[in-house]
Amino acid sequence: REAELAMKRRLGASEASILVVQGNLGNLYDKLGRLEQALQMRQDAYSGHLKFYGEEHEDTVRTANNYAASLYNLQSFEEAKLLLRRTVPVARRVFGDDHRLTLSLGWMYAMALYLDEGATLDDTIESVNTLEELERTARRVLGGAHPLTTAMEDNLRQARAALREEVREEARTRGAAIIYAAAALAVAAVLVLRKKLT
Repeated sequence: REAELAMKRRLGASEASILVVQGNLGNLYDKLGRLEQALQMRQDAYSGHLKFYGEEHEDTVRTANNYAASLYNLQSFEEAKLLLRRTVPVARRVFGDDHRLTLSLGWMYAMALYLDEGATLDDTIESVNTLEELERTARRVLGGAHPLTTAMEDNLRQARAALREEVREEARTRGAAIIYAAAALAVAAVLVLRKKLT
């Protein structure tokens, strides 16, 4: 495929054709575990799609999803969050909350929020809230057995566990049991309220 891309460039192939090959190469590198090369190819494909088609084109959003996945795979969570903060609102506006790309982009954003080593308590709360909303939507739209839905369920459990641990750590750090109790009650109240609303 690298040879195909080089040949297309030499022969003056259309920009659209070159972008397709770049995206395919990025996906191939990812499947082969060559994550750095996948990232570079996917970044190039996304930049090219953005210039050629604009931010609201489905192919641009799809390449943004692939680029974000590469950043996520390499644990470049800060960069992933920056990209996804721009892309998720576009996907929601253009495709709606029920579209698979919107769900996938939102899921990666929520994961990047709480997996980032610099995540704050607020980041983890936002992650849990986002995953709860996305999981409900994915279950309704895709069904409970869909791989994205089951992945969201697993990640939601992990994010909730991380939230409980962060609340405990916050209480230990401040040395105030009352803060822990109030935060735990607040988390429990939010979870109960969310359950009642669904």
